Amino acid sequence: MNDTLATTASTGIPAALEAQRFEEARTGLVQSIERWTNGSQVHQSAALPSLSMYRSHSPVGPICGLYQPSVGLIVQGRKRVLLGSDPFVYDPSTFLVTALNVPTVTHILDASREKPFMSLLMTLDPHEINRLVLEGNLPPARGQANERAMTTGSVKWPLLRAFQRLVDLLDVPDSIPVLAPLVQREILYWLLVSDQGARLRQIGATGSHGHQIGRAIDLLKTHFTEALRVEDLATEARMSVSTFHHHFKQLTAMSPLQYRKRLQLNEARRLMFAEHIDASTAAYRVGYESPSQFSREYSREFGAPPGRDMSLLRQAALETAGRPGAVA
Repeated sequence: MNDTLATTASTGIPAALEAQRFEEARTGLVQSIERWTNGSQVHQSAALPSLSMYRSHSPVGPICGLYQPSVGLIVQGRKRVLLGSDPFVYDPSTFLVTALNVPTVTHILDASREKPFMSLLMTLDPHEINRLVLEGNLPPARGQANERAMTTGSVKWPLLRAFQRLVDLLDVPDSIPVLAPLVQREILYWLLVSDQGARLRQIGATGSHGHQIGRAIDLLKTHFTEALRVEDLATEARMSVSTFHHHFKQLTAMSPLQYRKRLQLNEARRLMFAEHIDASTAAYRVGYESPSQFSREYSREFGAPPGRDMSLLRQAALETAGRPGAVA
């Protein structure tokens, strides 16, 4: 069949027109991110805190951090996110959805000064997702719900254009309180009718396994420096210990103990870098009783012992800050 006459199943419009609209929308977002991140790596407006924009002129990683419920779009470049040992690689053709707060390791794979990596991230409100689903006007969910708390889906041009409208509101901040919720609702709609719609619908579903595990994760996030028992977490999730352990690992690709350890090590690294404290002090502050055990586990996680890792991080920060026009 002639490509100009072929239609896409999702929209029913000619494939060539679909591709043209997609590229126009993607290019527009590239220009917007370039403008708003001018001379910096991250842009986040206090008027619209749910939206962040990122730019990098070179490959970066590994970066350890905590992903919150969100949708991520890449409009230029490519990125890999590790959830436990599960890799999720995405690019302009795919979005990344995260359903729970999960510790990750990320790498920006494709980036250069001529063609920087550029992306957007919008946090998701499970209650708003639930409201949209309960109204009952959505078509049936496509595909099967993914077992992980993180997954990728196919990007279509209507989603890109909705994100463009959200970014454009930064130019008229007085309109954000009224219009941003409407545009964000449209973004949620396009996600809910995407090939990952079934997974997204589970995010807001009260009583789902993801919702129950989320309760335990909230407890872990605020008490990870304490010696929590799995029984306490299972009680918070309203599950038996065996059921809790099974669903926790199914969703996060790690055990509760591994999850807690990631939180501890990430926070210790942040403390050493930001507050310039020594490794032993950081270890005790995040709940370790043995500095030597902390050093061993830190080395396995970050590829170098604490002292050397901090030297490498600070050297990289100085080199980045010293390059004209470099990202922070």
